[in-house]
Formats: sequence, C-alpha cells, structure tokens
Amino acid sequence: MQIVFNTSPLIFLTRLELLETFLAQENQYIAPQAICDEIQAKEDEVSLVLKNIFSQNSIRIHPVQMTLLANSLNQRLGRGESEAITLALELSADCVILDDFAACREANRLGLQVKGTLAIIKKLYQDQRIAIENLDELFQHLVSINFRVKRILFDEIFKDESSSGDWR
Repeated sequence: MQIVFNTSPLIFLTRLELLETFLAQENQYIAPQAICDEIQAKEDEVSLVLKNIFSQNSIRIHPVQMTLLANSLNQRLGRGESEAITLALELSADCVILDDFAACREANRLGLQVKGTLAIIKKLYQDQRIAIENLDELFQHLVSINFRVKRILFDEIFKDESSSGDWR
C-alpha cells in the first residue's frame, strides 16, 4: 500500500511513540516536500525524530508535480495538507493520513481514502501491535499533547473496542 502523510499525524504519532510501530508495517510511506520543509523548520525533539526517519527513508519525500492543484487547494488549506492531498492523487495512493476536518472533507471529495491519527491508533490496537489499557487515559494523553478531538468523536471511533472504557 502507498500511504501519504500530512504533518500533524506524523507529529502526534511521534509524540505518542507510535510512529515507528506503524512504519514497521509493510507499506510504502510517502510525504510531500512541504511536510519535510515544515519539519526541518523546527528544532524540537519531535522534529529530530522525524528528520531521522526521513534520512532513513522510512518515509520517502516526494515532490508534487501538479502544482496548480496544490496551489488551488492551498487557498483553503495549509500548504502541507494541500501537497499531501495532491501527492496522494498523483500517486493514486491507497490512503492519505490527515487530521484537519476541512482537509479530510476535501480529500474525500476528490475521491481519496482518508485516515487520521485515531484510525491509526485503533488499527495498531486491532492488529495487536500496541496495548492500551484504558480509553480515558488514552483520551487524556491525547489532550495533553494538544491533539484536538471532541470526546464524543473519540468515543464513537473506539466504541467497538469496549463498552466499559477498558481494553482487555
């Protein structure tokens, strides 16, 4: 599978220490140049981890060719989101990883399969690649790293995993 990333899911999965677990799966992971530029512009712990992942080609950096589309999308979305959507279309990627609501809506409108950070966490759990003991603790951890999600949406995404809030 070809999976194209936007910046925020990379940052949140890194903060949660789940990115490398996700990247260990047999897929082709790609990010547009704008994502690399956004990461390179920062000098924090997360950016250092991501720079290392890029240098190891665990996530390949790929330039966008359809610049007119990217620029058009950039009038409504951020540069990284615009390039991630454009690159996913160019490559006929299997999935684009986005968290921003407007970007997800636009990607869906353009016929792309969209997943977000929470979908990745749920998939890792379902594949028994991670263990999460308590949904309330997971939600609080997400809030503590500035991941913005309404509790009702979080509960809806994880409702099949537990009726009591605990994953066992």
